[in-house]
Amino acid sequence: MRTRAPEGEGESGAWRLAGQRDRWAFLLLAAFCVQIYAAPAEWIPAFVPLRLALSLSFGALGLLVLEHAGRRIPIHWDGVRGLALVSFLLWAAASHLWTLDRQVTDGWLVMVLKVAVSWLLVVNLATTPRRLAVLCLCLVAGSMVTSTGGILRYLSGEDLSQGFRTLWLGVYGDPNYLAEYLTLTVPLSVAFIARRGSPFWVRLLCIVSLLLAVTCTVLTFSRGGFLGLVAGALVWAMRERAQRTKAVVLSAALAVGVAVFAPATYWERTDTLEEFERDQSALGRVYAWHVASSVNLDHPLRGVGGGAFREAWPYYAPPEVREHPLVAHNIFLDTLGELGWVGFFLFLTFLGSATGAVFRAGSDPEIGWLARGIGASVAGFLLSNCFSGSLADAHLFVLLGLAGAAERVAAREDLLEAGSARPVMAASWGG
Repeated sequence: MRTRAPEGEGESGAWRLAGQRDRWAFLLLAAFCVQIYAAPAEWIPAFVPLRLALSLSFGALGLLVLEHAGRRIPIHWDGVRGLALVSFLLWAAASHLWTLDRQVTDGWLVMVLKVAVSWLLVVNLATTPRRLAVLCLCLVAGSMVTSTGGILRYLSGEDLSQGFRTLWLGVYGDPNYLAEYLTLTVPLSVAFIARRGSPFWVRLLCIVSLLLAVTCTVLTFSRGGFLGLVAGALVWAMRERAQRTKAVVLSAALAVGVAVFAPATYWERTDTLEEFERDQSALGRVYAWHVASSVNLDHPLRGVGGGAFREAWPYYAPPEVREHPLVAHNIFLDTLGELGWVGFFLFLTFLGSATGAVFRAGSDPEIGWLARGIGASVAGFLLSNCFSGSLADAHLFVLLGLAGAAERVAAREDLLEAGSARPVMAASWGG
């Protein structure tokens, strides 16, 4: 990859212009990371026609393409991860040929392609420790809006799920998704709080975000969110060898806070994990997983088509629930049922490669502290996705993009801070 600006005056001008495009593309990506949590179009009517998510992501993509064309360097596809993701998307598109409902599959595919763009943007624009940290902070900051919305809804007592579970707006209008997305940010906040040298304002921001996210997660009464929260905290604590005491203290404080302040009904609902036969919500998951298993037996290689799980429900669900189709409530079984073993293998290759990448980056002396936080987020988020989750999810692709970018930055590949003539590693975010 080219890392130095050319010597000619005309070419160096084009190089500077490409650097400006790179900076603007990164700013649009950072704004996208904030807005996937803040969701302003859901509560500010004036933002609805702007279609912020689409405008920001595709605006950044256009600038990225122009920037790389100006520097005459190819778009980075992140090796095996990119190959697996592109192959998965091609297989998903091919499922149009055999799906149970072509209209549903086409709509689902458009959604998946739109959110997959965010992965490509992250792996190409998060090229330095500073940029990696900024994107993580954007997620943390944006989640404060989501958490606050969920907490205020609970305090108002209006339109709660099942009469007691909080939720918010848009994609956060389901308590399980709200909890799942908020727990993603908890290990990131903890990583910034525990890091020596984090500026005071960064620590304060992350402490407030952490408290809000954990509080809102508790108020969703989501068992999957609870398990994801625990898994993320445990993975982070176990991998913080250099700061093991601080990690244990932070994890213990988090656990004590949840134990003391969580409503009694929170623990009552969590206890039903062992008595799912008496809980309609848990029983619904059992029915959904039964359908996914039956679908896979009939369509092992190809599945029933992308996004067509609910369309398969009447054919495979037990008679007593056939008129009430549910989602799969498990991203892995959903993929297996809709895209068969071929799609499932490609998806696992993409996930496994990204997860392995960020765990390897965790040993880096400069950005290891942040990579360990991202890795813990991946672990907790994937566990939560065993109880809910969707492939048409920007949070998933942004997180896996951060995972891949962490390894690339740690490897000190020939990466450029926009407009620089040599790699810039932004020592102020090292450590």
